[in-house]
Amino acid sequence: MIKRALWQGLLAGTAGGVVMTLGEKIEQAVTGRPDSHVPARVLQRLTGLPERPGPQPLPINWFMHYGQAALLGVLRSVMAQAGLRGPVASAKFAVVRLTNDQILENATGVGAPPRTWPRKELVVDLLHKAVYAFATGAVADALAARGGPGPGQRHAAARPGRHAHVGPLPRRHAYGA
Repeated sequence: MIKRALWQGLLAGTAGGVVMTLGEKIEQAVTGRPDSHVPARVLQRLTGLPERPGPQPLPINWFMHYGQAALLGVLRSVMAQAGLRGPVASAKFAVVRLTNDQILENATGVGAPPRTWPRKELVVDLLHKAVYAFATGAVADALAARGGPGPGQRHAAARPGRHAHVGPLPRRHAYGA
């Protein structure tokens, strides 16, 4: 399961990053909002790369932007492999995506807590991260579904709902054996 989750997650996360970027470019064309250089600045702080004012090198910005998207996609793929699929799972993952950004941006001093942001900027960020989460989820879910139901889905099929007296599936049934 982990091997599948790794390659499928990298693929799903990269696809989600591409979809998010396309959405950002459309939004920027409409709103006139400039490009963000936060990803590059975070990577520079994390790695000790030299920092400079103004626009950051595009390769560094994209490396962090897409690298973060791809790596987080692995977590969404693990969710899908376990049987956590669909819009609710993607909504949960959106929170993880936002939290990851905030940890990295605030821990490096590049960003500030969202409660201090202008509301319009916060809404735009939430929208783009939701687009990423749902696009990543759609790809991860589709790839995981090729392997059949996950262990959690198998357990739910055995006895729908949550019951205190129902224990785990036997190991041989949890993974489709």
